[in-house]
Amino acid sequence: MGTLAKIADKADLNPGEAKVIEVQGKTLALFNVDGTFYALDNTCLHRGGPLGEGELEGSVVTCPWHGWRWDVSTGANTNNPAVKVACFPVKVEGTGVFIEI
Repeated sequence: MGTLAKIADKADLNPGEAKVIEVQGKTLALFNVDGTFYALDNTCLHRGGPLGEGELEGSVVTCPWHGWRWDVSTGANTNNPAVKVACFPVKVEGTGVFIEI
């Protein structure tokens, strides 16, 4: 098991929103999908676009640079599920949102 690090408060991110976070030297994208939080590596595998700045529709984020789409709950590319960005376990305790690194 990795280390738990607090990355946000639940109130920091409304449902349907995303934000870029820095934690332990990693740049991650945090997403709120209807009250459930997910974290992915912020870098799109296509050309390095910032996923945390993309548009979130349901559980799918669209990279703002070239439109590649990723399921934030699994990290899988919607066109080719064998291609995945790294996912990180998220835990909510009280009002805090924590990530396992």
